[in-house]
Formats: sequence, structure tokens, C-alpha cells
Amino acid sequence: MMRHNFIRSLVLLFWLLVQFPAHAQDNSMFDPVKDEISSNLPPLNVLLDSALSYNHYIHFRDLQLIVNKCKLQSSQVEWTRYIGMQANLGYGNFYSYSSSSSDGIQPINAAGNRSETKYSGTLYLNMPFNALVNRRNLVRLAKTEIEQAESMAEVQRDETRQLVIRQYNDLILKQRLFRIKSKYRETARMSFQMVEQEFLNGVIPITEYARQSDAASRAETDYESARMDFLTSYMILEEIVGMKFNLTTQMSGANEGH
Repeated sequence: MMRHNFIRSLVLLFWLLVQFPAHAQDNSMFDPVKDEISSNLPPLNVLLDSALSYNHYIHFRDLQLIVNKCKLQSSQVEWTRYIGMQANLGYGNFYSYSSSSSDGIQPINAAGNRSETKYSGTLYLNMPFNALVNRRNLVRLAKTEIEQAESMAEVQRDETRQLVIRQYNDLILKQRLFRIKSKYRETARMSFQMVEQEFLNGVIPITEYARQSDAASRAETDYESARMDFLTSYMILEEIVGMKFNLTTQMSGANEGH
């Protein structure tokens, strides 16, 4: 799994190195009112791979899986701590004394002195019965924890994919709403300018002027609200996938011009 993530990261990095210069050049004139943002973002599959590589909770799940695998290995060799070996080593002078005699003969005494090195070793097994019985349960528990960690990691990946897809579509929707509000604002502005001129010329009463002024104010408010919703959705997608699309500067400049 870790190897798969590494390969995915390399593929994503390669795509960014190849595509980003041309992509950034195309986005230099991006206008959120005129241009489709989906055409100025990396493909959805690239965003998905980037989010999977960037998500810190996925990294946490992968690390937890490594920890559980280490626990399994420890459980499988737990029995070795009950096996031991002892060794003794000795060096020194060893003395011997012997005496022999026969009938009517003076006893003969003999003494000897030699240097010797003596050593000995012992291998022992001291395994409590409960440890022997419980070893299978410990190994089974460790394997189950690995399966749980793998499942949780995959669940987190599924949730991350779903989050990216939802946020990607939400960004497209917010741009469409923003474009609708932008057109409505322009229409309201033009209408108010005409009404204002007619009011100054005494053609329409003040009540109609106030109604058109209120409509223009609401259109301006709806425009700003849609604009902020769009920018918020855009920045959230950047945070989720861990990439910067470098469109906000162009969007800000375009918005001031409208």
C-alpha cells in the first residue's frame, strides 16, 4: 500500500511538472464570468490522486497499519523470550594427589599440578502454560487489528474521493450561480440608470425610483454573496487536494472590472 502511494505521488508530480507551465499560461486571462472553471482546473482524476497523497488522515491510517504489522511480528516471536542459554567458563590451576601401597611396601605418594580451561553450556526452555495457550489468541488479535487498519484506511480513501467529487461539483455549481447573479446585477444596474435618468427628468414618480433602487441593491448584494460562495468553494477545493490553481488573482481582477 505504501508502495502504491509512492507510485501515485510520482505520477502526480510528473503530471504537474509537464502540465503546470502551460496550464498557468492558459489561466493568465481567466475570467470567472466568461470562462468555465472546469476547463482551467486539472482533470478530476488528478485532483483525486493529489487529495489521496495529501490527506494527513490517510497518512495516519497507513502509519497505524505499519504499527499493527509490527505488533503481529512481535506476537509471532513472543515465545522466543522463554528460551535461553547459559554458559560458564573457568580457567585456573588444578591439583591432584594420589597414594598407592602394597603389602610390606612403603606407600608411594604422587602429586600433580596442571592448568586447565573448563567451560559448559546449558540451553533451557521455560514457557508458562498460559503463554503457550494464549499465543494463538495474541497472533489472531494482531491479524484482526491489521485487517481493521486496512479497512479504515480504505474507508478514509473512499471518503476523500467522495469529498473531492462533491467539492469539485460544488465549485462548478457556485460558478454558474455567480455568473447568473453577475448578469442579473448588470441588468439591474442598467435598469436603475435608465430609471434614475427618467426620475431626474420628472418622467417617473419617486416610488418607482425607490423600487428600482431597492432592486439594484438586492442584485448587488446577491452578486457579492455568490462571489464569496464561489471563492470559498474554490479555496476549499485547493485545501482538500493540496494544490494551488493560481486563479484567485485573475478572478479578483476580473471581478473589479465588472
